[in-house]
Amino acid sequence: MEITKISNAIRFKPLLPAIVNGILIKRSSSNSQSYDVAVVGGGIVGSASAREILKRHPNLKLAIIEKEDSFAAHQSGNNSGVIHAGIYYKPGSLKAKLCVKGLDLMYKFCEEKGIKYKKSGKLIAATCQQEIPRLLELYDRGQKNGVKDIKLVDSKGIQEIEPLCKGIKGIWSPHTGITNYREVTQHLVKDIVQCGGTKYLNFEVKKFSESDNPDFPVNISDGKNNSIAAKYVLTCCGLHSDTVAVLSGCSPNPKIIPFRGEYLYLKENKSNMCKINIYPVPDPRFPFLGVHVTPTVDGRIILGPNAVLALSREGYRWTDVNVSELMGILNYSGFRQLAMKYTAFGLKEIAKSLITPLQINGIQRFIKGIHYKDIEIGPSGVRAQAMAEDGTLIEDFVFDSQPGSGTVGSRVLHCRNAPSPGATSSLAIAMMIADKMESQFKL
Repeated sequence: MEITKISNAIRFKPLLPAIVNGILIKRSSSNSQSYDVAVVGGGIVGSASAREILKRHPNLKLAIIEKEDSFAAHQSGNNSGVIHAGIYYKPGSLKAKLCVKGLDLMYKFCEEKGIKYKKSGKLIAATCQQEIPRLLELYDRGQKNGVKDIKLVDSKGIQEIEPLCKGIKGIWSPHTGITNYREVTQHLVKDIVQCGGTKYLNFEVKKFSESDNPDFPVNISDGKNNSIAAKYVLTCCGLHSDTVAVLSGCSPNPKIIPFRGEYLYLKENKSNMCKINIYPVPDPRFPFLGVHVTPTVDGRIILGPNAVLALSREGYRWTDVNVSELMGILNYSGFRQLAMKYTAFGLKEIAKSLITPLQINGIQRFIKGIHYKDIEIGPSGVRAQAMAEDGTLIEDFVFDSQPGSGTVGSRVLHCRNAPSPGATSSLAIAMMIADKMESQFKL
């Protein structure tokens, strides 16, 4: 395959020279858009998985397909950047196992690629006596999960680690860190291309169908006369993982419900107030963790997030409304049950979104000296929360396929839920996905 750099990109057509992300690909045969493996979704999990598959099978012809004009455009590029240690997660769960493994892999990858990171550490702070039993339970979880070097600290120990923290007892995790996951994803994609993979941007998958080529039987099309044929397909579509899974005949459940998290910044002249991640002890009465303090690799401090229903799957602001998607959420029995159960919690989160000082109150519980005048509006992200029909939040990883369901369904594997700590765990998730692909498809 001959590759020539050019300045402008146009859409490709079958059997004609294609320009993909500024690269002209001169096709020599009608099979030039046929791939052994097509990975749909250019976030960190899809990119890491494509890279892992090519590392193991360098002779495979692989394509990674992304609907946006850049990679890591949504969850992977709009998060707090924390490299989690694995304390919060249920012992024995995939979340726990893959997070602990993924942390080491992520630090190694960042080191090899020259990606900026910092082991800033995390302090989980109990601010009242009622929180201490839950804190001790977290400590026990961390030990069972194999989290390295965590320790319990008293109020004096907390002050030594972070003088502004009000905690009376805490867990110190020195290996928790921060990085930029958008940059991580860019390096993953660079490796994919260097290993011979092909990247497609601005290709939104609308349909899976059977092709007329028995060697590459799955046809992937975008509804605009553009298509790619593949032997096997992996999807890692985050906020759209359920709708893409349905395209190959899988169940619509679990359904993805988008929740927006809104962050605040400490003003730059206050960025020296905190140097570490400071997290609350989770309250089991509520479905989300709560606000926390996170330094970023560019030197800022972010506070938050809250958690409000996004009015579209990519609803980063209140004005981002997709009526069809919103009606699908409101008509879903699982969401209605969740909303009824947590009505008071939901109203409080909405209030915090609309009245910024209310969001500061949660931070002031465990940080001294932060006032409304010290903050400014920060970024926001949308979390793809998988939900069952009974309103249960799906907290672990979910994979789905339809073996024996026909030519198309039997050749597609869907990663339907890769929740936080999905970014931390991405390189470990990729190894597990590659194992599944090898087992199921005999790569």
